[in-house]
Amino acid sequence: MTDDGKTLGHAGETAAAAFLRSQGFAILETNYRTKTSEIDIIARDKEYLCFVEVKTRRSLKKGLPREAVTRSKQKKIILGALFYLKHTHQMDIRVRFDVVEVYENKDGFSFYLMKNAFQGHQNG
Repeated sequence: MTDDGKTLGHAGETAAAAFLRSQGFAILETNYRTKTSEIDIIARDKEYLCFVEVKTRRSLKKGLPREAVTRSKQKKIILGALFYLKHTHQMDIRVRFDVVEVYENKDGFSFYLMKNAFQGHQNG
């Protein structure tokens, strides 16, 4: 990723966290890292602990942002989530994997939240 891509990605993650707060989420962690994965945002949404992947784009030339969350990326996020749950002793909580698509435009950012984005993709 180019420096411009990293800058856009960071700006998108910051904007996504603000968007999630506006939707009632409580942000617990950002850029949570383990040896094998990074989780962009960990948040509480009512009874759910949400592990959120953020994908930011200026255009759709490379496809929809959610398409960049491949099965291998999902597996890494799931492993990171298991590590987080184990180390915070939160094994009896409802968990959800969400994706926030962030689109940069002339007015700032727009967002699309996909709840349960990994549903049906955990196996395989």
